[in-house]
Amino acid sequence: MASSFEWTPEVIASLIALWEEGLTTSVIGGRLGITKNAVVGKVHRLGLPKRQSPIRRSPEKNKKPMGEIIKLDKLSGDMCCWPEGEPGTEEFRFCGKSSVPDKPYCAEHCRRAYVRITRDGRKVAVA
Repeated sequence: MASSFEWTPEVIASLIALWEEGLTTSVIGGRLGITKNAVVGKVHRLGLPKRQSPIRRSPEKNKKPMGEIIKLDKLSGDMCCWPEGEPGTEEFRFCGKSSVPDKPYCAEHCRRAYVRITRDGRKVAVA
């Protein structure tokens, strides 16, 4: 099915004005009689400035405050070597708490690392 819509100079000027007003792509599309995806495509092709997404992301639930940053060179044999953060970034570090005797991790990380699955499918901490 062919579309009869045409990007005339007047329509493009309207698009730019509505975009600069900060209207959403769906509102702009509604006013111009086109889809929001058509608006997004034309905005991209025109090189108009990008805007923040209106989608609000919830903060990471399990994000812990970063304590002392323990890098590999400061890690000793009696410290938990559980990696935290994204490797290659400044925030990457190791847990550094006291490790459980004969284990490389602290008690909290041992519970996560050493897990056995029972016959009924439940996960049970081994350590």
